[in-house]
Amino acid sequence: MNPKVSVIIPAYNTEAYIAKAIESVLGQTLTDIEVIIVDDGSSDQTVEVAKSFTDQRLKVIVNQQNLGVSAARNRALRAAQGEWVAVLDSDDWYAPKRLEKLILVAEEKNADMIADDLYFIKDGATSPWSTLIQESGEHIDKIIQIDSVYFVETDVYGQAGLHLGLSKPIFKRDFLFKHGIMYDETISIAEDFWLALQCLINGARFFLVPKPYYFYRSRPISLVGQNILSRLNQCCISTTSFMQQEVVKKNSALTHALSYNLAAFKKYLAYFQVVLPIKQGKWLTALIEMRKNQSFFSVLIYRFKNIIERRIQYYLMGNKSVFHMSYNLRIKRKNIN
Repeated sequence: MNPKVSVIIPAYNTEAYIAKAIESVLGQTLTDIEVIIVDDGSSDQTVEVAKSFTDQRLKVIVNQQNLGVSAARNRALRAAQGEWVAVLDSDDWYAPKRLEKLILVAEEKNADMIADDLYFIKDGATSPWSTLIQESGEHIDKIIQIDSVYFVETDVYGQAGLHLGLSKPIFKRDFLFKHGIMYDETISIAEDFWLALQCLINGARFFLVPKPYYFYRSRPISLVGQNILSRLNQCCISTTSFMQQEVVKKNSALTHALSYNLAAFKKYLAYFQVVLPIKQGKWLTALIEMRKNQSFFSVLIYRFKNIIERRIQYYLMGNKSVFHMSYNLRIKRKNIN
């Protein structure tokens, strides 16, 4: 008898966090599960921590070299036997009733995908500082169905919005395999966003439950130098490639939404191509890039206004979470590889 849910956990050098992630899954009120951990070539004690658990529902797969988070998830997907597939990052964790609550709604709604709100919690903190929906500006107080256009329109780089690309939906495994949907191993950022969108353009019924059952840990990562430029370049390439699909071309509203996202990526790419030389003291290079990238000025004005507003919120209004959300909107995805 196959399990109800396969929980897949890609892991890379998270020895300090993965035990909590595993415990949160094994402690679910829905017990008919399997847990598949794929260690992606960790150089720390991540594998040893994972293998210290003796629960028969747990399986540990080890990649001998680091292949990337998408490849690790795909290996877990191929091994999964559950009716549903849930994803958990190895530094995050579930509330005890997450799987039970979401699967119940998914079956009531005949869903192919279902997601919940996210708790945002800073590494080392004892309680969350906010949730994805609270920070989005969207008023969502009941279960709603998500379509492809709304999914893209509310997830624009550098702008406030729902950002469901951050969410961790549970997928019907048969739907994924029927449509040949796997994680794109050529990309290393926003892999959750593109998988969910691929499901949506293939007709997936996607529902959002406005209750947070997933704890999303914010950890500091570096966004300096070529790192941010390469990430934004990759976002531009991925968006352009996705727009070439025939099913996307036939959906004018989706094409328009993706075009808007692409423009946002390009604006920020132009901005950082000027800002990085300035930070490095390369003034001539910055001036040359400034002339080549005129959209730098619009982003500068937008960011300057937001910087002032955030400081007013933080210092005068006492809103301590404002800089945490700024961090999440800049990167939008955790770097777990």
